[in-house]
Amino acid sequence: MGVIVCLILFLFIGKKEPAGNITWGVNFSSKQAKDLGFNVDELYYLVLDDLKASHIKIAVHWDMIEKEKDVFEMEEIDFLMNEALLRDVQVILAIGLKTPRWPEFHIPLWAKELNKERQQEEILEMLAFIVERYKDYPNLIAWQVENEPFLRFGKAPWKDDSFIKKEIDVVKSIDNNKEIIVTDSGEMSFWFRVAQLSDVVGITMYTKVWSEIIKNDFYYPYPSIFYGRKADLIKLIFNKNVWCLELQAEPWGEDLIQNSAFESMMRDMSIERLKHNILYAKNTGLDTFYFWGVEWWYFMKEKYNEPVFLNEVKKLWN
Repeated sequence: MGVIVCLILFLFIGKKEPAGNITWGVNFSSKQAKDLGFNVDELYYLVLDDLKASHIKIAVHWDMIEKEKDVFEMEEIDFLMNEALLRDVQVILAIGLKTPRWPEFHIPLWAKELNKERQQEEILEMLAFIVERYKDYPNLIAWQVENEPFLRFGKAPWKDDSFIKKEIDVVKSIDNNKEIIVTDSGEMSFWFRVAQLSDVVGITMYTKVWSEIIKNDFYYPYPSIFYGRKADLIKLIFNKNVWCLELQAEPWGEDLIQNSAFESMMRDMSIERLKHNILYAKNTGLDTFYFWGVEWWYFMKEKYNEPVFLNEVKKLWN
């Protein structure tokens, strides 16, 4: 009982000073851009030249690059990588079976009928192709292998916690110079499993989500120190840094954004909540945050003439 009380006090009581030099980045998914009605190239130019993002994590969705077996269509990712290189924007590539954005597991139609063993073989071949293609980009700083591989979220075709190690081994066999990131839920884990596999621990940071269980909004009860203390443990035990690779800055409502009404989106992610989340993040003491929601900021500006979210985040770069 005493140990539990001490752990609770350690995780919930105290205060961290914001890091002196914070890196701010954004997540970018061409699939999400298309779902919100954007031309991918035009939106990406806005992220680079209007927002002036200096760090970008790009999701490489399997079903978008290998629509036919062994036929890789890399023009879109080439474009994203080359335009970032021209501006000296640092890039993380998220690769694997499970990559950011719903439905999490982005499986090509031709691969859906394969059994687990054959799917895994194809995934390893896909990873090898991607790593070989982009490993020499000087602005590529890390590979994120899979997205929260131990979190049971999304439409998983199978469960195999040992597979992530095989994927990392393939990536490292081709490019041993970049850091490997494995991500985990910031809210529902102590991050020990991913810390054993990765060079950098990647986490999420959400404060308000939609719960299918209670059919209502759910507010996480954690103070900022909760993340800071867990990061201290990771540093102490594993000597690994913790980066927040999903800082909530768009609505998480009952439905997907493209199916949501303006009023519900403004309720689920008000400007007050966005400001709260930014301050909340700073007070964790972490020094690296990648926003989740850049496509939505421009969606709100372009479709609804509501630039308040974009303008608020621009202050961090200006």
